[in-house]
This record gives sequence, C-alpha cells and structure tokens, in this order.
Amino acid sequence: MSNLQQKPITILGAGSWGTALALNLARRGQTVRLWSIEIAEVAAMLAERTNSRYLPGFDFPETIQPTANLAEAIKNIDDILIAVPSVGFRDTLSMLQPLVESNSRIICATKGLDADSGELLHHLVAEILGDDRLFAVLSGPSFAKEVAAGLPTAVVIAGHHKTFVTEVSERFESPIFRTHPSDDVIGVEIGGVVKNVIAIATGISDGMELGSNARCALITRGLAEITRLGIKLGAKPETFMGLSGMGDLILTCSDDQSRNRRLGLSIGKGRDIHIAEREIGQVVEGKRNAELVAMLAKTKGIEMPICNMVWEILQGNISVHANVFC
Repeated sequence: MSNLQQKPITILGAGSWGTALALNLARRGQTVRLWSIEIAEVAAMLAERTNSRYLPGFDFPETIQPTANLAEAIKNIDDILIAVPSVGFRDTLSMLQPLVESNSRIICATKGLDADSGELLHHLVAEILGDDRLFAVLSGPSFAKEVAAGLPTAVVIAGHHKTFVTEVSERFESPIFRTHPSDDVIGVEIGGVVKNVIAIATGISDGMELGSNARCALITRGLAEITRLGIKLGAKPETFMGLSGMGDLILTCSDDQSRNRRLGLSIGKGRDIHIAEREIGQVVEGKRNAELVAMLAKTKGIEMPICNMVWEILQGNISVHANVFC
C-alpha cells in the first residue's frame, strides 16, 4: 500500500452510499473519517458501530471513525470524498471552504445538479473551493448495499489531472471493486444525473404494467437523451456507452434497489407520491433533479421528452393513466 493510501481519507455524508464506500475502503486497511452533520446519527454510529438508519447489518471496523466535527474530520487530510445528497452539496462546500487545507483534494460521489443554479457539481467546487482545486468524480453502476456486502462492482474515476485520477483509483481498486479511469468529467457527471430521471420513468411504466417492450424502449431512448445533452455540454459520446452511462442507466432502471425506480413504481400504481417518498425514507435524487434536467435541456435547446414528461408527472400536470410513455 502506498504512503497516500496509508493516510486517512474523509468521507462527508454518512448516508448509505458514503457508508458503503467507507466500508469498502476499510476492508482495504484504510482509516476513514465518516462525517455527518446529524449529531444524533453520529452518536448512534459510535455507540452501535454500524449505520442502523441508512445501511443496517454491516458492522464498522475500528478504522471507520464517525464524527460530527467537520474541522476535525478534515484535519491533515489529503483526500476528501463528498457523498451528500445533491441538495446539500453547496452547503457542504460552503462549510468546508473556510476549513479546508490548500492541498486537500476533492472526490465527488454525489450524483446530481446544484439545486440553486442547475450547474454540474464540478463547477460548484471550482466556484467555492477554487478552480485550482484537484477534483475527481466517482460514478457508475453501484448499489450501496452490494458494495457494503463486498459484491463485485466496477466504477469510473474521472478527472483532468491524470496523476490524481491514478492515485484515487489505486486507493479504491481491489479484486472486488474495479476502477476505470476517464478524463471526461462532464460525461460521467451527466450520466449519473439523468439516469435517475429515466429510472423514475421506467418505474412508472412497470408500475402501470406496460410490459418489457416499453421498459426497453424507455431505457434505450433515455440513453439517447442523456447522450444528446452530454454532447451539447462538451462530453465525449463514447462515455455514454460505458459504466457511467449505459451501465448505470441499466442498473438504476431495472433493479428495485433503486430508490428512483421504486418511486416510479409507486406513481405508476397510482399511489400518492409524498407517501411513496416517505416510505422510501431516503433522498430520491431523480425527483429532486427532474426539474433541473428539464430546465437545462430547455436552455440548451435539447429535446428530452422522457425527462420532460417525468417532470410534468411529478408536478401533477399529467396523469400517468393517460399512458404518457406509449
């Protein structure tokens, strides 16, 4: 293990994804400071040595150190991974800004757009922490529970600084957690954002029992929408054929571990959206980002009928029983 990998890493965000990544790194012998803004949740993790709220059933080794003290969490840390919901990404950066050391590097595992501006998250990091801050994004088909359980997973690490991407990859890489380098930050981010909206659409279709043909059509045409938007923003077309594009889209649209798909299923079955969201119990990124994606598509002059229709349904402007996806 390199000297860098022997140094602790900080994960900001102790939801299911942040916790799963902490467990993955701890299995590799790394010390992880796992930060949450929720003091009561941190106290419970310290007492129970597990995350009983977001990822129950997985015991913490001693190398996972939960904390609610942000200054202590990032002290003498080179690598800071952010895994908070996208709606809290800006606030997390704002809290981080006066405390972060000049040499600390940012890894983004959040999938979404800035709730205020609709910008991609790497723009937000540059705006708040400085455009010279080393940045990479980790994305791909990766359910938190399976990562926590040590099941085989492959992700993409994207960044513009080759050495940093290599070092992040080495930190995470193992026989059961494969990392693939990329220099297409925009493409990897867009894939992680829009696939959640498409997953709501496929969930609605399946909830309405419209069949496998309809689901396949939505996934395929959804990939076309993701690709059109990504290329317009400067992404590479081939990115969307890989893990962070097609791979993540298929996973999120086809498996009920996806919160976005489960929300769609409930809507398709005619259930109240607010009740469905409460039952899911965690942030549904596609719901939060559907409006932002629709606005971005309109601004860029990109046709994204599936994403636009999802947003109309979420607003209550269209009834799903009108067979809107057929």
